[in-house]
Amino acid sequence: MARRVAVFNEGQARLFENKYLEMLTKGNPILIWSMYIPILSYLVYRAHSVYGLSVLLTAGLFVGGMLYWTFFEYVAHRYLFHMVSENIKMKKVAYIMHGNHHEYPKDKDRLFMPPVPSLILSSTLFGLHYLILWDYNWAFFPGFMFGYLLYASMHYAIHAIEPPFEFMRPLWRNHQMHHYRDEHLGYGVSNTFWDKVFGTTFDFRKHKEDKEKADALKFDK
Repeated sequence: MARRVAVFNEGQARLFENKYLEMLTKGNPILIWSMYIPILSYLVYRAHSVYGLSVLLTAGLFVGGMLYWTFFEYVAHRYLFHMVSENIKMKKVAYIMHGNHHEYPKDKDRLFMPPVPSLILSSTLFGLHYLILWDYNWAFFPGFMFGYLLYASMHYAIHAIEPPFEFMRPLWRNHQMHHYRDEHLGYGVSNTFWDKVFGTTFDFRKHKEDKEKADALKFDK
């Protein structure tokens, strides 16, 4: 499996020649949160008031949606964002979706999915989930999307600031290793649970030993 060489490029990629399409590839955390919170609140309201789901059931479905997001996050990151294809068009799609982020990891304008693509994708996912969950989806899907907002915020913070609390440092380290050591490990951003389940965690002890050996060789020279 091909492995992209780690880069530390500043600036940002140009994804489209058309300036209006290019503008639609950028998002802002405040804009995305302010856009989704009213929508998700309305969905929860409908779940309880229109479809008659109890407060307890609504809360349980909401939390279930958040937990389900963590699995979706892992699968999407591993198999969709890092898909391998020899097709030129598919390579371009992969680059637009995620490859540009690996080439320009400090580009804060593309750490959140832009509003228009985000609304199109979330509406599609709502419809697909509704086919399975029916009216329960009015409470489940807001939890799923709230999980996305937490994930996206975590991703933004990892690239923008130092970990605010010591217990969060392993998540920062895991994602930095994903970018700068091996992009085929450490797919979890908001958590590392599914990496552990599917065997894609980093062996931090091994990497530490490798670094110590490299440092020793430099010292010997």
